Amino acid sequence: MQAHISIVFHLPEALLFWTVYVWVSVSEFLLIRKSERSPSYSQDAGTLRLIMIGNQVAIFAGFAASFLPWFVTPWPGISFIFGTCMLLGGGILRRVCFRVLGKYFTVAVIVNSDQPVIEHGPYRLVRHPSYTAYFMILLGIGIALGNWLSVVILFAVPCFVYARRVQAEEKALLETIGEPYRAYMSRTKRFIPFLV
Repeated sequence: MQAHISIVFHLPEALLFWTVYVWVSVSEFLLIRKSERSPSYSQDAGTLRLIMIGNQVAIFAGFAASFLPWFVTPWPGISFIFGTCMLLGGGILRRVCFRVLGKYFTVAVIVNSDQPVIEHGPYRLVRHPSYTAYFMILLGIGIALGNWLSVVILFAVPCFVYARRVQAEEKALLETIGEPYRAYMSRTKRFIPFLV
């Protein structure tokens, strides 16, 4: 059976997808480069390394799966547009999170005792909007690829990875900040306002 070639690899549509993909990826790459120069922190519990490996495996496997003809979505054009918009939206939300947290935004789990609980911008609605944004980015890639297996891979791997990260991060925040963060947790959901 012949391999399926996703719209993300066809000109001129590919220009749109890859422009957005590179724009999103550059900020992520710069964050990771910055983190590589930082010392190791025990609060992180190895989750930064897990995220770096897990996300790369998910992206590679998601792109590879897009060439399989058995899982192609019935509306590749719509999938391409919706997925690319979702990728862009996730990239914008990530940058908003960077700005709102300012110096407190780190790629490794690092919580200082003088750190306040940030409750404005997207943090007013959910505790981890930056991770919500990354899920949007990865799901957007999978949907744009037009392949259901790509979508599953790009959702399932980060679910495992970010479940570990959130557990470590919230433990560190509770141990370091204490009651103010516990109260914030009682008022907000983790990823999706009013739902999850």
